[in-house]
Formats: sequence, C-alpha cells, structure tokens
Amino acid sequence: MLRPRIIPCLLISDKGLVKTVGFTSPKYVGDPINAVKIFNEKEVDELMVLDIDATVYGHEPDYRLIEKLAAESRMPLCYGGGIKTTEQAKTIIGLGVEKVAISSAAIANIGLISRISEQVGSQSVVMVLDVRHKRRGTYEVWTHNAKVNTGLAPAELVSELQHFGVGEFVVNSIDHDGLMNGYDLVLAGQIREATNLPMTVMGGAGSLRDIGELIRRFGIIGAGVGSLFVFKGIYKAVLINYPSSEEKDRLIRDYFPAS
Repeated sequence: MLRPRIIPCLLISDKGLVKTVGFTSPKYVGDPINAVKIFNEKEVDELMVLDIDATVYGHEPDYRLIEKLAAESRMPLCYGGGIKTTEQAKTIIGLGVEKVAISSAAIANIGLISRISEQVGSQSVVMVLDVRHKRRGTYEVWTHNAKVNTGLAPAELVSELQHFGVGEFVVNSIDHDGLMNGYDLVLAGQIREATNLPMTVMGGAGSLRDIGELIRRFGIIGAGVGSLFVFKGIYKAVLINYPSSEEKDRLIRDYFPAS
C-alpha cells in the first residue's frame, strides 16, 4: 500500500553539507557522505541531495561526489543541481542515482523534460519549483537559488509541465525555508489541485506535527525536511536525526488513518 514519504533534503555547497534560511546565508553543518551513512542507519524513506551552487555558477554536476553519494546510499536517492542536458541526466542515473531533479533548465526549455524522460523514464524525472509568495494567495517561481524571478505562477506551470514526462513535482517554499514554522499549506494545496502526479513539499518543517499536518491535509505525499533532521534542540546543535520506525509508523497512523 502506498504511504506518505518522509524525505531528508541535503543541500550541498562547495562539497559541504549546508543549511540555509530563505535560501541565503548557507551554514556549514558537516560532511554529506557522513550524513548519508547516518541516514542509512536510520532507514529513511528516500534522500534528496541538491547542489545549490551548480546552476548559479554554471558548474557541471560533481560526478565524483554524486558517485560517492550513490555508492554509500542504501535508500532511493534523488540528485539535483546543474543538470542542463540529457547526457548529464543519463550519466547521473548511470552512477546509481534513482531520480534526477531539474529546474531552471527545464523552465527555459520544456522539451528537455521530454528528452530526459525518454532516456531514463518519467519515474526518474523530478521537477523542482522554488516558489516565493507574491501577495495574498499568489506566488511566483524563482530559479538560480532564488536569484531569478520567472514571473510564472507555480500552479499554472505545473499544469503545463505535467504533460511533458515529469514523474514528480517538488515544491519548495523560499519564504518558509529554514524557519521551522510549518509548511506553506496554501501553496501545497494549489499545486495539489493542479496535478495528480506524485508531489513532495519542502520548506518549513519544524516538528513531526508539521509533517503530520501535511499528511493529514494531502494524504499520500512526500514531506521534504531540512533543518528538523539536521539540527536538534532550541540552540540548533548539529545532530543528524530522523524518526524511528515506531515514531514514523505512529505519525502516519495518527495523521493518515487510511494506512
């Protein structure tokens, strides 16, 4: 039976694991390979790794690092950052990564989604939308690590892109990033209404209750989590963590009764 997924999201900058607030001021929090090893022990549902520098600075994906991450990971792995061509996506999948995440290159050239999907399968193509609140109830998609405003409405963009071979959408709230004050459920609702494809929501998880509320509202969904699984306590000491199997089962049972 399909169940909601709880997905740690690791941000990579200059080969290190970092955490941001509002997509700014990346704080170094450790070694990404070590984080993957810890998440292996905790039997996470899936892992997402995003290189936040690659697209901004026009870097090629760091294949050596990706290969190390894939070799270490014992869970489904999604990688994003700097992917602009079908060949790059095929290379990354060939290294043992299950999914490739694309964003700005696909917005600039929608045909890229179809070409990658034809080569690696739509189930391996994840479209990431970084979204900023514009005014009450309206949003815009930004790219290049929230430095470039496309002016596009995320729900309308999702409605268009879903026909080109996307296997999953990830919607990431720039405004909620790192604040640990809960997901933007209004934004999530707009995207859910625009597509029936698998969907993951990121930005704002500060407690297991926040994850539970997302599951209660949207059912079978991916809950992307950053700070909550990297920091611990009111002083935000760096400590990689994840709910135990018992905690996760209880969380899903309490907030997703269909399970």
